Amino acid sequence: MIDVIRSGFVESTHLARMLAVGADGSVVRAHGAVDALASPRSSMKPLQALAMLRAGLDLDGALLALACASHSGESFHVDGVRKILAEAGLAESALRCPADLPEDAKTRRQVLRAGGEEAAVYMNCSGKHAAMLATCAANDWPTETYLDQTHPLQRAVRATVEDLTGERVAASGVDGCGAPLHFVSMVGVARAFRALPLASYGTPERRIADAMRAHPEWTSGTLRPEAALMRAVPGLMVKAGAEAFDAFAFEDGRAGVVKIEDGGQRARTTATVAALRALGLDTPALDALATGVIMGGGRPVGEIRVRG
Repeated sequence: MIDVIRSGFVESTHLARMLAVGADGSVVRAHGAVDALASPRSSMKPLQALAMLRAGLDLDGALLALACASHSGESFHVDGVRKILAEAGLAESALRCPADLPEDAKTRRQVLRAGGEEAAVYMNCSGKHAAMLATCAANDWPTETYLDQTHPLQRAVRATVEDLTGERVAASGVDGCGAPLHFVSMVGVARAFRALPLASYGTPERRIADAMRAHPEWTSGTLRPEAALMRAVPGLMVKAGAEAFDAFAFEDGRAGVVKIEDGGQRARTTATVAALRALGLDTPALDALATGVIMGGGRPVGEIRVRG
């Protein structure tokens, strides 16, 4: 239970499902139906990127982190998306994600002041989409239909999800960006995430983990809590998803998954810090992320915190 407290009064409460597993993969703490199907949303992007690497995508470092990202549309994100496309010989018009404005407020204002408008390259999933297109180009696969469930790329993604989660995909749908979305359990997501940093150096799995940990701002944004979490706990990789989903793994195999039942994003990081602390992954730098701030009249008047 995560309480939203304003002026000493609990005005709202969020319920969180949480799974935390130890370095040996055993369950350390579980709350809620962690075996039930979940919609990990963008938390699955590292697995999608892994499928692309296995299919011959040639990316590393910051650009590979961007392929795993739900980015904020900052200038370096947009430049990175354009670089991935250019190196694959593709134009921005090849992107099939929806047009949007940058999520980062400062960048959004800059775009609007300059007379800019919504564009697919600003959409938070454009790094993944650019990498998907680059993978298609590397394999001579059709680029116009790369989001279709039956496309060779999406068949490879589904196979990778099943490989790392150890589960058959129970159902599939469409994510917010238009890409296929696969439903698995939180247990499966934790199993998949812990496999990434535990893999041998140089493998596609380890390249994903290393890129995300080395470039946390590229996987989210300069001011985003996911980047702050990775900076606070060196060796940690974190990927957030829409509807308040978080998945993380540490370099020794400790891992966890969090889902806020009502999709309330404001409670997500608070729950994730609780999961990290349940695994002993605690540093003073997490203190600022453990509670959210409730504002009133331009000043703090309350907080978001785990009950008890």
